[in-house]
Amino acid sequence: MTELTKTLELKLVDPNAHKRRKLRETRDAYQYALQEAFDADCTTQTDTNDIVVNYDLSGYAKNALKQYVPQLTTTYNADELSEDHPVRFTNEGLQLDHKPENAIEWYVKIPHHEDYCLWLPAQPSPEQRDWLEALYAGDAEMGESRLFEREGTWFLHVTATREVAEQSEVSANERTPIGVDIGEASLVTVCHRDERGSPVRPELWADEGKTVRRLRKTYFTTTRRLQKRGSDRLAESFGDDLWNRIDDVFHRVTREVIEHAESVENPVLVLEDLMYIRESMDYGEYMNRRLHGWGFAKLHAQIRYKAAERGIPVETVNPRNTSKACHACGDHGYRPRQATFRCSNDACWLGEYQADVNGAINIADRYRSGESHHQNDRTSRQKAGDDDSATDGASLTGPQDSQADAETQQETLGTYAS
Repeated sequence: MTELTKTLELKLVDPNAHKRRKLRETRDAYQYALQEAFDADCTTQTDTNDIVVNYDLSGYAKNALKQYVPQLTTTYNADELSEDHPVRFTNEGLQLDHKPENAIEWYVKIPHHEDYCLWLPAQPSPEQRDWLEALYAGDAEMGESRLFEREGTWFLHVTATREVAEQSEVSANERTPIGVDIGEASLVTVCHRDERGSPVRPELWADEGKTVRRLRKTYFTTTRRLQKRGSDRLAESFGDDLWNRIDDVFHRVTREVIEHAESVENPVLVLEDLMYIRESMDYGEYMNRRLHGWGFAKLHAQIRYKAAERGIPVETVNPRNTSKACHACGDHGYRPRQATFRCSNDACWLGEYQADVNGAINIADRYRSGESHHQNDRTSRQKAGDDDSATDGASLTGPQDSQADAETQQETLGTYAS
C-alpha cells in the first residue's frame, strides 16, 4: 500500500450577502489575530494562544494559528506577512455532507466562531470527486483546510490522505474488462467475457435496486405530505434518515463490486462516462424524478475510490446505446419488460436476454475495442446527443446554518440554501 496526499479544491457556490459577510468577518478576524501574534514574535503555542484567544474565531482557526505562527519565525524565517493569508482550520474544523438528490450534491460546514457555523454548497473539480467521496465515507483522512477568496469567489483547499494499492504493470490488452451497468431495475450489474468471448459470471444487485426504489418513493411521498402540513423540519429529518439508509446500500453494493473484481485475473472496471450523459432529459415529471434521483455519480465515485484503494484500474466509455445494442450481433433491440432485452435481428441466436447483463457486456466491449477514456482526460470531449443513460440531480434543500439566530437568518436567507 502507498499513502497518497492530495489537496482538494472546493468552490463555494454563490454565497448570499449574509454568508459572504460572515466569511469576510472570519477572514478579517483571522488576519488581525495572525498579524498581532506575528508582530509579538510568538515562538510557542502558549504565547500565540495568549493573543488569539481574544479574537472572535472558532477553536479550529485558533488552534491552526497556534500551530502556524511559531513556524513563521522558527521554520520559515519570515520577516513580514503577505497582505492576504488564507484562513486555516485544523483537521476537525470542516464537516462534509452529501445530498445526492440535489443539483449541487456537496455541502461543507465552515466554522465562523465558537457558536456559529455556515453551511454552504460546494462544487469539487470532477477529477477529485472520488477523493471527496472517500473523505465523506471516512476512508480518507482530512488534514488542514484553508479558506480564501479569489476574484470574488470563495474556495476551500482541503488536504486529504489515503492509502492505495500499487497497480501492477499490466498492459491494457492483458486486462479483463468488467462492464459495470448502473440502472434502476438492478442497482448495479457486472459481467465480463472469458478467453473464448463468452459472457461469464454476471452478478446483479436487483434486490438492492428494489430497496432503493422503495426508499426513494417513501422519501418523496412522505416529505411532500409533511411539507404540505408545514412540518418542514420533520420532513428534513425524515429525508436525511432515508438518504442515510440509501447511502448504506450504496456502500455495501460498491464494496461487493470491488470484491467481485478482485476475483477476476487482471481486472479493469469499465464504467459509463458521466460526462457524456445528457442533462436535459424530459420524459415527464414522474420519470424525470425517478431518473434524476438515482445516485449515478455517487455510485461511480464510490467504485472509483474503492477500486483505487485495491489497485484496480477504472476506465470509462461512451454510454451511447449500451442498453439498446445486442451484445451478440450489435443490432438494436428493445425491452418488452424492464429487465428483459430482445434482439430485433431474427437471425441472431440471442433472442431474449437479461437487459442489465446485456448492457454490462456492451460496456466491457467498448473498452476491449479501444474506446475508453482515463478519468482525468475528459474535459475536451463534447457530450453525445443521443445517450440513453441517466444522471442524478434534482433541487432540494441543503443543511442549514447553526446557531439559533432564526429571525436574522429568516430575513437574510429565506430558505436554507444560498
